[in-house]
Amino acid sequence: MELKKVSTENAPAAIGPYSQAVICGETVFTSGQIPINPATGAVEAVTIEGQTEQVMKNLGAVLQAAGTCFEKAVKTTCFLADINDFSAFNAVYAKYFTTKPARSCVAVKDLPKGVKVEVEVIAVL
Repeated sequence: MELKKVSTENAPAAIGPYSQAVICGETVFTSGQIPINPATGAVEAVTIEGQTEQVMKNLGAVLQAAGTCFEKAVKTTCFLADINDFSAFNAVYAKYFTTKPARSCVAVKDLPKGVKVEVEVIAVL
């Protein structure tokens, strides 16, 4: 099966040896997105809500470049630097993932660039 790499300037460029997303068959697998503003290359938001909004903008851009959207997400994996941010994160997350895909959400010790949140998505085309 052919794999197709997805890339868009509307989301942060990969900061390591990976792709923003890969399409395999009719399924899109995004890499985890952190709250980097692709226009500046910087993490600008400081609150969990602001960072989650930027993550969702980044994911939306990657999903669009792949030819899909939030509504076609089937699974997400969410990483929080502080589990106490769970409710505030959910409030923003719920605005984007209205179809309620399957999800795992875990607290982790650290995230790249000291951010508060990272999210990856599996979606269908």
